Amino acid sequence: MSETPKSGYQVLARKYRPQTFADLVGQEAMVRTLRNAFEADRIAQAFIMTGIRGTGKTTTARIIAKGLNCEQGPTTDPCGKCDACVAIAEGRHVDVIEMDAASNTGIDDIRAEVLDTVHYAPANARYKVYIIDEVHMLSKSAFNALLKTLEEPPAHAKFIFATTEIRKVPVTVLSRCQRFDLRRIEPEDMIALMRRISDAEGGKITDDALALLARASEGSARDATSLLDQALGQGGEEASAETVRAMLGLADRGRVLDLFEMVLRGDASGALGELAQQYAEGADPMAVLRDLAEVTHWVSVTQITPDAGDDPTVSPDERDRGRALAESISMRVLSRMWQMLLKSLEEVSQAPNAMMAAEMAIIRLTHVSELPTPDELIRKLKDMPPPPPPGPGGGGGNGVAAPSAQAPAVSQGAAPPISAPAGTPHGTATALAVEPEVALARYGRFEDVVELIRYHRDVKLLVEVETTLRLARYQPGRIEFEPTDDAAPDLAARLGGRLQTWTGVRWGVSVVGSGGGETIAEVRDAERMALEAEVREHPLVQSVLAEFPGAKIREIRTVKEIEAEAAAEALPEVDDEWDPFEED
Repeated sequence: MSETPKSGYQVLARKYRPQTFADLVGQEAMVRTLRNAFEADRIAQAFIMTGIRGTGKTTTARIIAKGLNCEQGPTTDPCGKCDACVAIAEGRHVDVIEMDAASNTGIDDIRAEVLDTVHYAPANARYKVYIIDEVHMLSKSAFNALLKTLEEPPAHAKFIFATTEIRKVPVTVLSRCQRFDLRRIEPEDMIALMRRISDAEGGKITDDALALLARASEGSARDATSLLDQALGQGGEEASAETVRAMLGLADRGRVLDLFEMVLRGDASGALGELAQQYAEGADPMAVLRDLAEVTHWVSVTQITPDAGDDPTVSPDERDRGRALAESISMRVLSRMWQMLLKSLEEVSQAPNAMMAAEMAIIRLTHVSELPTPDELIRKLKDMPPPPPPGPGGGGGNGVAAPSAQAPAVSQGAAPPISAPAGTPHGTATALAVEPEVALARYGRFEDVVELIRYHRDVKLLVEVETTLRLARYQPGRIEFEPTDDAAPDLAARLGGRLQTWTGVRWGVSVVGSGGGETIAEVRDAERMALEAEVREHPLVQSVLAEFPGAKIREIRTVKEIEAEAAAEALPEVDDEWDPFEED
């Protein structure tokens, strides 16, 4: 004869499941509404509970069912002792039908469980209550079959739906239900709940360990009590924060802050060493990066809202460090780090070796920490004074001025500044009162004047000077030229006015009837034609032209031009994004 098995251990999540509205934690708004509805006898025909996992959706549905059928009458404080309350709590009441929509999704299931029985009066209860969990899993036809019954149910029928994905429930169903959004449970309430359960179980656990469990639960009471159950079962005198970290595969929050600071300092060696040490002690690389992202978010929010630093799940020392970081780090740096951590988390989750991917992420983060943000880079470039224009050279002439890579240090509407005295710090603007001779000495050649026009980006004037001005005589401050037939009549006046504005010195620009040389464009074209003539003399080119009659030379590139293009193409491409390690 076999022995009757003894009752097994009941997990804390079931043992301490709320049995009344007073036991519910963190859902005061819903409890207040339901109490008022019961007291005023304005109980809705259908309810829908939505929220994240473990916040009490199904538990609330059972409490409502008990309150509707308790022998003390419809009440929000069911006795929990009468036959109806006990049977509902144990899930065996014949008139309280619980249906899992995740495994009963079709219209046949709805017809068998609901539609074919809803019109029959309850067997031994006041109301027949239908609790449908994960209702969003029902098929479209199943939802449609429910609509008529849900809109005009029998007086003895009540419907209570629970779902974690309210957006998947058709609006036609939502409009027929009274909706309650169950909130995440606040860390303070969660820690207090776990402390009560721990004391009731005679378990010992530190406050720091409870804070870690509350953070890991993410607002879910069921997750928190399940983790507490696991922590209390670790053995030993008292469950400590170190025990919980090892259990959850988490890194020490203080050490995460150390790693965070190493990354910001650009200490790649120290950061990799810290990551390796945490990994050796059992921390998951993904969890370490996730903790870094959490710290980045926390510091960013604390910078905007200082009250966010008062997180009860964080120790006082860590709060002080977080506030100090929020005061010392710019939001752009934090935003950049957040974006890179999100990308790194995705890479680590897909990498064949999580630790290697995490190390590469840390290297990338430490390298980028030393780079300026885009706005800082733009500001530095704007503040950096350009080098002086080409120095004075001998002779006039009207040869073509090669474009310079360095523009004159001038600004619109002001004379170009003279080079600062020796010892002047780089980036310091120095205004010097100079004699006209000194200012004009910088423009010893006409090519310097052309370069000045190019620097100020006066395209119209530059084109006119290059194509319609035949230089006759030039000395600093004085220009005489012979205009071409298509030159503008006011070219001399406009050129003199622009030069006076840019240099701060009066220029004499006059027109002569003869004596002008070739224009800059003509010189350039002549050089081009000479180059083409030289190319035509090459034996290979002559053989090609002979083989293909009518062929023309479209483009000529010198060796220097080809070398310059090759050097430019060899440079790495720079994306619009700030991450220098981003690949296409």
